[in-house]
Amino acid sequence: MNHLPVAGKVLTLLFTAAFLVACSGSGSKEDEAAAEAARQAEIAAAEAAREAERQAAEAAAAEQRELEQAAMAAGTVFYFDFDSSVLKPEAQQALDAHIALLKTTDESVRLEGHTDERGTRDYNMALGERRANAVRDYMVVNGIASYRIETISYGEEKPVAYGSGEANWSQNRRVELVK
Repeated sequence: MNHLPVAGKVLTLLFTAAFLVACSGSGSKEDEAAAEAARQAEIAAAEAAREAERQAAEAAAAEQRELEQAAMAAGTVFYFDFDSSVLKPEAQQALDAHIALLKTTDESVRLEGHTDERGTRDYNMALGERRANAVRDYMVVNGIASYRIETISYGEEKPVAYGSGEANWSQNRRVELVK
């Protein structure tokens, strides 16, 4: 959105009013007309400024809604391969939507790392932490302050899919973003 035309109109009105005041003769009717023109120019300038502010606020609100919708569409769960804490490209793309939104707010987030049931409890707690930290590191590198991000590992303690087999395990190898 370009506000230059509105600013240009305002300046034109102000210069016209100033010119009329400066060129006015000694006649009182001419002085009154020039003063009235100056008042009208000030009113028009104030209206134009309010309109420009309103348009800017509407544009910012629309952009914020778009960012929120993109983040919602991306989801808040990021999946990992077996025994890995490397972010997948699809997780990076989803995180990019959340990062864009977080850059417009001062919200903090919590990243909860999870694993499947394979491995010891201690190993899975460490793997869940590495996964949460991988997401955090990606967010920090892309402009989110680290103090706004809390990480926690649940290891295998909070599965979303129960049972053995890759179909269940793959759902449990995740990091969840919680606001």
